[in-house]
Amino acid sequence: MGHDLRTQFVNHMILHRLSPYTIKNYLAAVKRLAKFHNKSPDLLNNEQIQEYLLHLFQECKLSWGSCNVHLSGLSCFYKNILHWDETNFQLPPRPRIKKLPTILSIEEVKKLFESAANLKHRTLLKTVYSAGLRISEVVRLEPRHIESDPSRMMIRVEQGKGKKDRYTVLSRHLLDELRIYWQKYRPGRWIFPGYDKKKHIGYSGASDAYNIAKKKPA
Repeated sequence: MGHDLRTQFVNHMILHRLSPYTIKNYLAAVKRLAKFHNKSPDLLNNEQIQEYLLHLFQECKLSWGSCNVHLSGLSCFYKNILHWDETNFQLPPRPRIKKLPTILSIEEVKKLFESAANLKHRTLLKTVYSAGLRISEVVRLEPRHIESDPSRMMIRVEQGKGKKDRYTVLSRHLLDELRIYWQKYRPGRWIFPGYDKKKHIGYSGASDAYNIAKKKPA
């Protein structure tokens, strides 16, 4: 990747508040793609990018999550830097993970939070464990669901399992954590938005936040 393209890509990611960890991984994804084809990334087409992703998945035997990081980085680069209207490269479907493990010791949960990649992931994980939410519920939380009046202190979960709304307790500590997160990220409709701010973070993205933190060495 040429210096100008790299600079544009880095600046774009910084402006969109991607974490240093994500920036590093996205740059590596584009660099490895260029090295694989021995061409500048702006000279490649959809088919060549798809070939590279399948190489990672089938021959390098990378996990689906690792391949998805490459996919996300390449999508970000081609859509926002090279301004492709459409990208057709993709990965095979991921086996669905039903829910986060819940049987963790206090020390394991503490380590999980400390190992989160960024404030957004840490706050998401704390919300899951503090409020007892499922992944499918936490990703769809909106500011209006947080009832922070001292006489209430509840989280309203809309369209949860069984399509029935329910309430769960909002602790004072979690409310403070959510406020710290809010002050930094200023999300819009969704408390935990995806890369596209108009959409909430995906199920796989929330699961990856857990898996990355769980695997991080102490």
